[in-house]
Amino acid sequence: MAMGPIRPPDRGPLGCLLGGGWGFDERMPRFWTLCAFFLSVALGSAQTLRQASPWASGVGLSDRIPERPEDWPLLMAQFGHVTPENCMKPAAIRPTEARWNFDLPDKFVAFANGKDLKVVGHCLVWAKDDRTPPWFYLDGAAPASKEILLARMEAYIAKVVGRYQGRIHAWDVVNEALDDGKGELRESGWTRAAGDAFIARAFAAAHAADPAALLIYNDYNNELDGKREKMLRLLAKLKAGGAPVHAIGLQGHYEIDRVPYEALEKTLVALRALGLKAVVSELDIDVIPRGRWWADGNKHRAEMAKVNPYVDGCPPEVLARQAEQYGRLFRLFRRYDDVILRVSFWNLHDGQSWLNKFPWARVNHPLLFDRQGQPKPAFTAVLKELAVPRPPGPAK
Repeated sequence: MAMGPIRPPDRGPLGCLLGGGWGFDERMPRFWTLCAFFLSVALGSAQTLRQASPWASGVGLSDRIPERPEDWPLLMAQFGHVTPENCMKPAAIRPTEARWNFDLPDKFVAFANGKDLKVVGHCLVWAKDDRTPPWFYLDGAAPASKEILLARMEAYIAKVVGRYQGRIHAWDVVNEALDDGKGELRESGWTRAAGDAFIARAFAAAHAADPAALLIYNDYNNELDGKREKMLRLLAKLKAGGAPVHAIGLQGHYEIDRVPYEALEKTLVALRALGLKAVVSELDIDVIPRGRWWADGNKHRAEMAKVNPYVDGCPPEVLARQAEQYGRLFRLFRRYDDVILRVSFWNLHDGQSWLNKFPWARVNHPLLFDRQGQPKPAFTAVLKELAVPRPPGPAK
């Protein structure tokens, strides 16, 4: 039997503030907008990232966010775009040829759509062998041919993007295809079978499945000298071939005292010259530097695995350095707000950061909000930079 929206017998003061009916679709976006306003007041500022940013303000989230209402007020106050952390990756959606897993993605998208949050799908093709389900690469016991692999990829993209057409704002179409060494592209089952053809074909398939979606190539360290040039060569080739690449994702997983400001600016200048937009897709500043984990053939890992200096809290002087570096970073972003479409942090607050576990377990403090969801000095520094009129940048 069809039922109308449930209404309480007396709307009361809160009902008057919310306005309208009490059906879920009507009341919930207004309710969380109201919560966001009250939270911004509680944080001591009428401004939030969502209000102050000249670009979209985003965040990567736990796949289980629909089940975590304690996180919703902070989320709704500060962010307008959301990226699921894991549930839309190929290994999660289709781990075997016979198995599709849409339960968590469906719940995530419904949650976001119900709260006026735009979804960034992450990701359609992850160009690494340990992140691609093995069945993609196989034809029986033999390696799949180029034709089989690309047809399989296109069918996967058509089904996934088509399922959410009009409900997902943007897609990370290809993730981390560039090589960190001397090669142009990372060696993988994708390149062994298809060379670089899989990249253009992935973008074409995504565009065919949802012509309105923003399509992104996403990578890490692609602002650095050497890898930036590889990216620019790839983009020039894709653009010349008519591939529908709309923006470049710069992940932005930085370490304290090692934020690559100059290299990042060179990259934004180059993207502007190509007529492409940028998104900062996964931003954080690690206060426990991790670079040595991979140094010297990984021989320091046993030693590094014991490093956990901030179990009892991050020292004020470290938080102050982090704040200064976040501030400088956003000062740079402001000079390119004609290039930058979105800045997304990776996780909601320090307690949920992936850097508490990667690449070894430690208590980390890389984000703008602490473990209680309270603003840190870095949040104040970022809002201060967002309040300043855009500084002059290089000529367009």
